[in-house]
Order: sequence, then C-alpha cells, then structure tokens
Amino acid sequence: MGIAKTSKKNLLHYSISGNGPVIVLLHGFLESGEVWKNFARRLSHSFRVITIDLPGHGLSENIGTVNSIDDMAEAVRHVLKSLNVQTCLMVGHSMGGYVTLAYAEKYYRQLKGFVLFHSHAGADSAETRTGRQRTIALVQKDHFVFVKNFIPDLFDPSNVKKLSREIENLQDLAQKTPKEGIIAALEGMKNRPDRQHVLINSKVPVLFIIGKNDSRITMENIIPQTLLPEHSEMLLLDHVGHMGFIEASGKTFSAVKGFAERVL
Repeated sequence: MGIAKTSKKNLLHYSISGNGPVIVLLHGFLESGEVWKNFARRLSHSFRVITIDLPGHGLSENIGTVNSIDDMAEAVRHVLKSLNVQTCLMVGHSMGGYVTLAYAEKYYRQLKGFVLFHSHAGADSAETRTGRQRTIALVQKDHFVFVKNFIPDLFDPSNVKKLSREIENLQDLAQKTPKEGIIAALEGMKNRPDRQHVLINSKVPVLFIIGKNDSRITMENIIPQTLLPEHSEMLLLDHVGHMGFIEASGKTFSAVKGFAERVL
C-alpha cells in the first residue's frame, strides 16, 4: 500500500502487488481498488499490478466539489510518476474507463494498450446528464438509500439472487464513499467530453469487455465504438450486466490476462 499526492496536494491511496510488466486497474463509480482484489491477486503472479483509489473514493481524498475526469487522470499520472512507471496496460471499469481514455489522450506514449471494461468513449447525452442531476439530488437527500438501490441494478437480473452476497459486499463498500465524493464524481462524469477520437487515433490495442444486458453501457452504444481503433478486440458476454468482473469473473480475468500477455 502507498500514498501519493496530486498537484493540488490531495492524498491518493494505491496498492501494489507482484513483479514484471505493469498493469494499472482503475475502478468504477462507488467502488475502490478493493473491487480488483481477486484480479490483482491472480495477475500478480505474472505482472506488477497497481490498483488506485480514484479521488473521492476508497481512501483517496476528494479533489473538490467536482472531480473532473481529467483531474482524475492527472491523479493517476501522479501515482505512476511517483512509482517511476514508464509504460503499462491500463484497465478501467465504467468511470475508470473514462479516466483511462483521458489518460490515453494525454499520455498515450505510456500505454501499451488499454481495456474499456463496461465503459465507452462517448460524452453523456442530454438525457443522461439530466439523469445524473436527478441522481445528485437523491444523493444529497439520502446517499445511503441511493447506494442500496443503485448497486443491484448494475447486475443482470438473472444474477441478482445468486450473487446476493457479492452485491451486499459492494453495497457495504459503496456506503463508505462520502456523499461529497459521490456528488463530485457525478459532476465529473456529467461534464466529461466525447473522446471517440482517442479510439480513432489509438496506435495501441484496445480491448472492449461488454455485457449483453448492461443497463448502463448498452450494446447499441458501445458496439460501433469497437470499430474505431486500428487494433480492437472484444469480449461480448451473455447474461452479464455492468459487473463482468463479478458476473463472469473467469472469462473476464482470462481475457484481461491474455490481452496483457500480448501487449506487454
């Protein structure tokens, strides 16, 4: 475990395990580096794995009232610079994918490849931005109730009952995210720019992991983006929603590990 500082002197928490080429794992909204615990343990047999608590999540401090995606990418850069990481594979789940794309836009020479794990490069639609604003109001009113209701909806309905323990663990983890961190992340996601040009201009391989029943990142939105990079790979998962690293842990781990072995 370690602590780094952003350019604004905010503290960031990270964990390191293993040795070898570097894989950076970035979590999604209402998560922390803890969600990658199983992936990190298994990947650390062959790689040096760095998991980072993004600003306002886990043990990392908030940047401000808005944690912009660009600021989060800069925070990741500060961690990697403090660890003297020259190149890596970056894996981003959901919001972590938005951060990965922002990182790839500015620091593309440092990436050997990247993975969009239930994520995409588009900006929020007007409808989605309105939805995020409604969510901010809900969080301000009672963020514990919001978290309790939000997490199960990330899963394919067929998985909710059989993964009830995992869902409870995620709810407990999400409840630790301070209200200010939740709102700052929602504001950051709401205002992020379209980054499909990053996919178009990418000179490194991109792996897309897609759940067929993802209510957050629909196939209709993400499939066209898989055609944009020069080198694109895709794992399309049946009976999976937005949480493939739990809903299909074996398949998604094998995909990430195999991709890492090819690009690093």
